[in-house]
Amino acid sequence: MPQPPIDPERIPVVIASGQAIERDALVNPMDLMERASEAALAEVPLLRSRVDRLSIVDVMTKSGPAPATELAGRLGLGAEVRREVTTVGGNTPQWLVNRAASEIAAGDLAVTLIAGAEAIRSSRARRTQGLPRDEGRTDLEPDPVVGDALPGYGPAELAIGMLAPVHVYPLFESVLASRAGHDAATHRRALGELMAPFTSVAAAHPFAWFPQVRSAEEIATPSPDNRIVCEPYTKRMTAFLGSDQSAALVVCSLAEARRAGVEDRAVFVWSGAEATDVRFVTSRPDPGRSPALEAAGQALFASASLAAGRTIGIDDLDRMDVYSCFPSAVQMAAAAFGVALDDARGLTVTGGLPYFGGPGNNYTTHGIATLTDLLRVGVGTGTKLGMATGLGWFVTKHALGVYGSTPPPGGFHRGDTSSAQKAIDATEVEVAETLEAPETATVVAVTVWRDNDGAAAGAPVIARLADGRHMALAPADDDVTAAMGDLDVPGLVGGSVVVLAGEPRYRLAER
Repeated sequence: MPQPPIDPERIPVVIASGQAIERDALVNPMDLMERASEAALAEVPLLRSRVDRLSIVDVMTKSGPAPATELAGRLGLGAEVRREVTTVGGNTPQWLVNRAASEIAAGDLAVTLIAGAEAIRSSRARRTQGLPRDEGRTDLEPDPVVGDALPGYGPAELAIGMLAPVHVYPLFESVLASRAGHDAATHRRALGELMAPFTSVAAAHPFAWFPQVRSAEEIATPSPDNRIVCEPYTKRMTAFLGSDQSAALVVCSLAEARRAGVEDRAVFVWSGAEATDVRFVTSRPDPGRSPALEAAGQALFASASLAAGRTIGIDDLDRMDVYSCFPSAVQMAAAAFGVALDDARGLTVTGGLPYFGGPGNNYTTHGIATLTDLLRVGVGTGTKLGMATGLGWFVTKHALGVYGSTPPPGGFHRGDTSSAQKAIDATEVEVAETLEAPETATVVAVTVWRDNDGAAAGAPVIARLADGRHMALAPADDDVTAAMGDLDVPGLVGGSVVVLAGEPRYRLAER
């Protein structure tokens, strides 16, 4: 029996988007958000007065306490418009879309504007030039905060300074390299091959920070301008956070789009899903795998199948934008979704965070904006589907969405990962912060940080004790750090270190 038609008031669509980039003038995040938002609203002018809620993705660049209120004022939005900012996480743009789609499908929301920006280039330039910070308005009451506010690291990670993404994602990479049987040089070459196609996409994107095609060799070969940052990653493999970029989305019901005379711009939100990996990296049973991405992907496609009234899987997608802050995130996502790393469709529509740019928590807004623009071109040529993914912290918080160029016959569906989430949470490994006596432990994951001269500056290890507990460890002294810098990092996985008593430090075991 055919399904009854869905009420257009309950069909969520991405109706417009805007993006902005600034390479020369000094700007603040609000300036960029205003540009991107105005670009989006210019496509749907009659919807400006219909906005119910303004959501701002958490801003890393120092800014005032109420970016949503400040942006609402700049855009001339009414006092009745709800304003909010999110917590930290690159998953939040897609989570905001999923939440908005759920509310529209429930009849609780009509039009929302989602925006975010970073102005780290400008912030650094001001500091270099001795200029004061431009923090926007500081006289406003703080906007309400939404989202998951739990930290991305715990006491074990904090104790050894294992806090920065550029130091954590290479730990995952060591597991993947070891699993592939690669030494560091071989794995670097493989990563160059993986990331080179991303640069071709960035080269064609009008808002990319590095619109330049790079060969696999240029990406993988260490050089004075492409130093090894953290084994095995060269600089050209890591997310670039020093950009001035912004993106905004207008999400509304199909009925609102029709009333505004812009129905022909509608890209439909088919399904969404979220899940969270074991929160702290040291507690994960396998740092080279993401069970939460697997669970969210399964829920996403099960929901898309309900929306379509037929089975939808990864092979039915025409476009994908996989969150790509570091190569390990790309590989873990591909494994979770069952897609080849060299899939002919490509794994990015922007070029990814190392080449398009990594504007803080807001990258995924750019991914969704670009994806929906591409799907919009396909309107009238049959159903085209695309997927966007976002992640927060250290492959920790995940949000996924499927978008289509035609309405889903069964309406929007949001995946239920509650049972899978309980199973994931139950796999958390107990962590020991210190030991009373020295003990030999097995290396689970490892990396070496390098300074600007290429010398080893740090060498964190996640190790497994004989009783199954994990520890986050730092080298016992500079001699151990230097020795680690001379070793092949993937070859250390599965080997042994000696954990010292009374502190989270290690020495190399006899080889």
